[in-house]
Amino acid sequence: MAEQPSLDGLARKTRRKRTVAERIPAKKHAIARVILDVQAAHLGRTFDYLIAQDQDESAQPGAFVRVRFGAQKLIGVIWSRSSHTDTPASALRFIERVLPSDVLLSKSLRDDIDAIAAAYGGTSANILRLAVPQRVARVEHETVFDNIRLQRRKDWCRKLKQRLLENNNAQSSYATTARMLNSYSNADMLYSALNRPVAYDAADDSYDTADDSYDAADDNHNVAQSFVVDALPGSQRLAQDLAWMIVTAISAGRQAVAVLPTLREVNDVMRALMAYGLQPYKRVDDNHPGFSAGGFDGDVARLSAADAPADRYRAWRAVAAGIVPCVLGTRAAMYAPVEGDALFAIVEDTAYQYADGMMPYAQARGVMRLRAQRHGGIFVAMAYSRSALSQSEVDCYASNTEVAQLVSGASIPVAPLQAVRETLVPWVRWLNRATLSALADQSIGARIPHTAVRAINDALSEGCPVLFSIPQDGVTQSAVCASCNTQARCKRCTGPLDISSGKSSARCLWCGASSVSWSCSHCGSHNMRAIRVGAAGTAEELTRLFRNVPLVLSSPHQPHGIVECINEQPIIVVATPGAEPRVRAREEGKCGEYRVVAILDTWVSLYATGLDARVDTLTAWMKAASLCAPRSRGGSVLLIGETYQNLASALTLWDTTQLSRNELLERKQTVLPPAVSAACVWGSRDAVMQALRDIGAMVQLDDDSCSNQSENQNANQENQNANQIICSNKNLPMLTMKMDVLAETDKIAETDEANESSQEHNVEQTIPPLLGIVPMHPPVTDHFQHFENFDDRVKAVVRVPLSFRQELVLRLQREVAHHVATRAAGELRFCIDPKDLLAY
Repeated sequence: MAEQPSLDGLARKTRRKRTVAERIPAKKHAIARVILDVQAAHLGRTFDYLIAQDQDESAQPGAFVRVRFGAQKLIGVIWSRSSHTDTPASALRFIERVLPSDVLLSKSLRDDIDAIAAAYGGTSANILRLAVPQRVARVEHETVFDNIRLQRRKDWCRKLKQRLLENNNAQSSYATTARMLNSYSNADMLYSALNRPVAYDAADDSYDTADDSYDAADDNHNVAQSFVVDALPGSQRLAQDLAWMIVTAISAGRQAVAVLPTLREVNDVMRALMAYGLQPYKRVDDNHPGFSAGGFDGDVARLSAADAPADRYRAWRAVAAGIVPCVLGTRAAMYAPVEGDALFAIVEDTAYQYADGMMPYAQARGVMRLRAQRHGGIFVAMAYSRSALSQSEVDCYASNTEVAQLVSGASIPVAPLQAVRETLVPWVRWLNRATLSALADQSIGARIPHTAVRAINDALSEGCPVLFSIPQDGVTQSAVCASCNTQARCKRCTGPLDISSGKSSARCLWCGASSVSWSCSHCGSHNMRAIRVGAAGTAEELTRLFRNVPLVLSSPHQPHGIVECINEQPIIVVATPGAEPRVRAREEGKCGEYRVVAILDTWVSLYATGLDARVDTLTAWMKAASLCAPRSRGGSVLLIGETYQNLASALTLWDTTQLSRNELLERKQTVLPPAVSAACVWGSRDAVMQALRDIGAMVQLDDDSCSNQSENQNANQENQNANQIICSNKNLPMLTMKMDVLAETDKIAETDEANESSQEHNVEQTIPPLLGIVPMHPPVTDHFQHFENFDDRVKAVVRVPLSFRQELVLRLQREVAHHVATRAAGELRFCIDPKDLLAY
């Protein structure tokens, strides 16, 4: 048989087999439990990987690694190391690479991340992506911490007190310990807490932030303390007082982190700290002693999502290495890698900026309070207007009432002394209809009455600036009846109506329904009017009233944006809340002030929605009024328009205690947070309904299981709060609304007859945990309209007693994980302790 001849070079080529080097596991603790950068709820756990022998030294807990997960290569963090695993040996893979870094995630930070994820129903990976900035390799190469040893931190702590004393003599206008002790009640308790011995020596050479021997949860040296501070009025006074707390804490050897709403407040506190001699962490020049050109040095690091990735990562590494003792920033700073019994301070705890927009939607106040408890540190909530949550913590300290244990607790009130408050507060005049009638003002009903015009002209004639604070700039968001000023509401869901320009008819802000033939439920009128006027319209009106006077607009919606500061001269400023320009004083070293602050359109507060509407309104007014000169220097605040009596009284007296107490009482009456724990659940209708059934929120008052509940309760249920009525093991507890709470607000006289009357009204009403379900506003962007079921989205609120909060979180977390794992259709999300129950 003939054979096919073979030609040289035409033989079939075969690929050379790659020889894979055999990898040997480490001799001790060869199993690494890794948290992967995967945000899916059902993958929120650690995964086991093998550590090779050549990686034994670098693969320490807290190190970043690259591993294979299925067909992907993912970044992860070694959470811990172990000698055993439940994963089959055939499924174990080696860690592909340990990313080089001289700064690791400390054990206390890893434990904090786990605790935060558990408290808000997320995964450790959800918190990790927010807590640790994006890695920038060039920062690790340019920032060498070998030239900044912790020995320098030790010397710095020793010399700080002397430097502060010398600087305080030069800067006498800034806060000192004596001024603080003479200005606030319980300030001595705050000073003792800030100046107490630290749980560990932060300046010791042997201290290592990656050492697993320190555990914040097991620290018995100090017990966590919490304070609620009501800020005093005065230009830059809040920043100065907060700077005093920070300096007192770091002079005692502990780290400090302060979270503020915006970068404007961050810059104010930074300037106050620089007056003490502290410097921001930044690149140094050739003249800096002890450092080479191009190095970095400083005492205060800034952490903010607005910073460049390299700047944020550089600051984070400096804090994690223990070199920078102080951290300032916005919401992103709540995860700052501080160690030990540090100071955790937050300013304006009800600010909307503190609500995280990513799963698990953690609240900055709860995160800071949780970390302070775990570290045995000091928590400080500082604000002009005390929130209902802060008031509940103060009541817990005074009378041991119930609060949410994980993210709340008892707090010591630190309030301004009455004599100091009267000295610093400006003259507040409420120019409503009754006051203008008593003054025989003929311009009743005008937006700016003649009485206000005269006060403003007097201030301008003396060469002083004047501030006009308006509620909001931009598009109108609500409407009222043109006849009786009653808020216009939707006939379908009772939501507020919007009559923004460009729309033919009013539209509901909640369900999106159009209201063509609307009529007022109070007077029957068919006419509406806007209740908000923008900055441009206000400026045009002021130009006609005050001719030849310079006018400045400061608002994010204006072409020039927010104006940072103005000179102390006769000028009119129109600004929205949070955009008020600072006044640059004529004399160096002093803080400029407005002579008159006019707060316009105060009747908008009557129609504001949201749980914290009145507290937020008062906070905005007090922030504007704090820029005004005190009454002793001719400063006055004009509150123009109708508003609630308790809001006007709180601003006049600069005392928000009564308002916060009333707010808390109303929350108890209506069974709303912080009297209970609440969670918002939203998404596609079918997904939300199924989730509410699975977590036991669809409880009916006539459920037969409620009648025989006592037969099925076990020993654990007997220890639960008396306000709970457990219907079954699956159903959430019913809520009890005590009607006798109303007697506290009425202040019934202490007589036998009054006591009998109050007992007659001592009625308890049982209500289900579910509030809703209501339709959501349909999306207006084309991006969301392409998704399925986005035109049928609903939301609901689930309320449980405070002691049942963690059980609600676990049930919701388990339900979302099951929804994602089974790839069920539709959207399903939840948020625990939301800022506003109607925001989602």
